[in-house]
Amino acid sequence: MKTYIQRLYSMLSILMGMGIVCHAQNDSLALQEVVVTGTRNAVDVRHLPMTVTVIDHEKLTEQQQPSVLPTAMQQVPGLFITSRSMMGYGVSTGAAGGINMRGISGGAGQLLVLIDGHPQYNGVYGHPISDSYQTLMAERVEVLRGPASVLYGSNAMGGVLNIVTRSMHKDGVMTHITAGAGSYGTIQTEASNQVRSGKFSSTVSAQYNRTDNHRPRMSFEQYGGYAKLGYDFTAHWNAYIDADITHFNSSYPGSTTAPLYDADQWITRGVVSAALENHYNRTSGALSVYSNFGRHKIDDGIADPTQPTQRYFRSKDALTGVSWYQSAQLFEGNRLTVGMDYQHIYGHAYYTSKATGETLDTPNKQSGKSYRNEIAGYVDFRQDLFSWLTADAGIRCDHHNVTGTEWIPQIGIVTRPIKTGEIKAMASKGFRNPTMREMYLYPPSNEELEPERIWNYELSWRHRLGAVTYGANLFYIKGDNMIQTINKKNVNTGEIENCGMEVEAAWSIDSHWNVSTNHSLLHMEHPVVAAPKYKGFLDANFHQDKWNIIAGLQYIHGLYTTVGDNEKKENFCLLNATINYSVCKNLGLWVRGENLLAQRYEINLGYPMPRATFMGGVNIHL
Repeated sequence: MKTYIQRLYSMLSILMGMGIVCHAQNDSLALQEVVVTGTRNAVDVRHLPMTVTVIDHEKLTEQQQPSVLPTAMQQVPGLFITSRSMMGYGVSTGAAGGINMRGISGGAGQLLVLIDGHPQYNGVYGHPISDSYQTLMAERVEVLRGPASVLYGSNAMGGVLNIVTRSMHKDGVMTHITAGAGSYGTIQTEASNQVRSGKFSSTVSAQYNRTDNHRPRMSFEQYGGYAKLGYDFTAHWNAYIDADITHFNSSYPGSTTAPLYDADQWITRGVVSAALENHYNRTSGALSVYSNFGRHKIDDGIADPTQPTQRYFRSKDALTGVSWYQSAQLFEGNRLTVGMDYQHIYGHAYYTSKATGETLDTPNKQSGKSYRNEIAGYVDFRQDLFSWLTADAGIRCDHHNVTGTEWIPQIGIVTRPIKTGEIKAMASKGFRNPTMREMYLYPPSNEELEPERIWNYELSWRHRLGAVTYGANLFYIKGDNMIQTINKKNVNTGEIENCGMEVEAAWSIDSHWNVSTNHSLLHMEHPVVAAPKYKGFLDANFHQDKWNIIAGLQYIHGLYTTVGDNEKKENFCLLNATINYSVCKNLGLWVRGENLLAQRYEINLGYPMPRATFMGGVNIHL
C-alpha cells in the first residue's frame, strides 16, 4: 500500500510539472510578492538575495486550522514541525511543536518566531512556544529560510517565521465567527471583529479550543484573545498598540513504553507591543517597544499513580525590547537600512511544594543571574548596479552582557537574466547565544558556554510565467561550536554540516483550479531528530459557485525519531481534505478530514499519531 501511494504521489507531481511547462507559455506576468521579513521595509522579493515564502490570510484560513503551524509546514519546503496529537503541542518532556528548518531545530532557539518582527521565545529555555501562534492574529506569515541574524540577532541562525498581524484597511465593520467539533471530543471556536472608521482601526479576536485527544490522559484546553488598535495621524505617520494572550492546560501521558500519570501543565503566554511608524516615498521606519512573557506551572507526573509527586516546577520569563530602524533610498536603485535593538531577557526557574506552596531548593546556578541584556546595531545596504543586477550586504554588531560581542555579516547578489526570473546567491552567518538553562539550570549547565555559529551558502532560481511560479534552491550549511551534553556537561563541541535542495511550483490553472507542490531533500552529516531526509507536498484547490475544496497529499521519508545507537526512522504519507460550502452570504459550512489514509506513524518517539480524524463546523460573516 505504501509503495503504491509513493508512486501515485510521484506521478501526480511529475504530471503537474509537465502541465505547468505546457500551459505557461501563453500567460502574462503575475503580480510580485512584497515582503518585510528579509529587509524590515516592504520590498519586492525579486530584489532580495534570501529565500522568503509568503502564506496569506486566505491560505491560512481555508483549512479551518486554529494554528498557523500546520499550514506553514505544508507550504514551506524544508520546514518540519513535530506533532504528538490531534490538537495541542504542549511544553516540557515529550512536547511537540519543535520547528526544524533544513535540519536546524527551533527546540533550542535555533529558529526564531517573530510577531511583527518582535522575537518570541521562552526566556529560560530559549525555544518557541508553539501553542501561542494562532491564526486569529495573522494577516500573513513570512518564512525566511536560512540565517536572519543580521536583522534579528540571536536565535535566528536557522531562519525566521514572522507572523504579520491583522489590520483593517478600509472603512466598515466586519465580524467573523467560526465553530467546529469533531473526533475525540475536539472543539474549536473563534470570534473576531474588525473596525475601520477614518483614521482609527481596531481588531479584536477571542478563541476557545479543547480536545480529549486519542490517548488517555492527553487532554488539551486553550483559550485566549488578541486585540490591536491603530491610528493614522497623517498619510505618513501611524501608530498601533496590540496585545495577545493565550492560556492552555495540557496533560502528558508519557510514551507508550513509559506511561505517566498526573503529568499536567498550566501555561500562560502573552505579548504586548506599541509602535510608531512612518512611510514616505523615499524613506520608512518604525520605533517599537514590546514584551513577550510567560508563566509556567508543570507537574512532571509519576509512573506509579499511587505515589504522586510532591512539587511543581515553575518558571517565569519575559523578553522586553526596544527596536528602531529607518530605511531610505539615497539615490536611484539604492536602499539603506540602519537599526538598533535592545533586549532585556528575564528568566527564573524554581520548584514549589504542592502541600505548602513554599519555594524549594532548586538544583541550579541561576541565583543572581536571572537577567541578561543584549544590544545591537546593524546596517543593510542594497544597490541595483544594473537593471538586471542587485547587490546586498549587511553586518550586525551584537553585544551580550554574558557572552560578549559577535559580528554577523551577510552578502548576496540577485541577477535577473530575464524579466520574469532571477538567480540569487547568498552567504550569511547565523548565531545563537546559549540559553539560561544551558548555562545555569540542572547539573549539565556550564557558565563558560560560547555562542553557536553557522555559515549558510545558498543558490536559487525563481521564475514566473503568468499563472505559474516555480523555483529551486541549493544550500550548504556548515556550523561549529554547537552545544552538546558530553560527560554530563554542556560544551561547545558539536558540528553541523547539512546540504540539500528545495523545489516548489504553483499554477493557477483557471478561475476554478489552483495546484501547488513543494519538495525538499536534506543530507545531514550529523543526523538530528525531527529532520526528514525528504518532505514533499502536493495540493489542489477547487472553487466553483458555493463550493471550495482543498486536498493535500504529504509524504515524509527518513524522519529521525531517535539518533545514535538506537536510531529509528519513519516514512509515512498523509492525505488531508477540507470542504467549504457557502449556504448564503453570511453563513458557510465546513468539514475537514486528516490522515484519511489512516496511516500508522510516529513523529515523537513513543507517541503514535491518531488515525483518520474529522472536524465539521460553521462560519458566520456579519
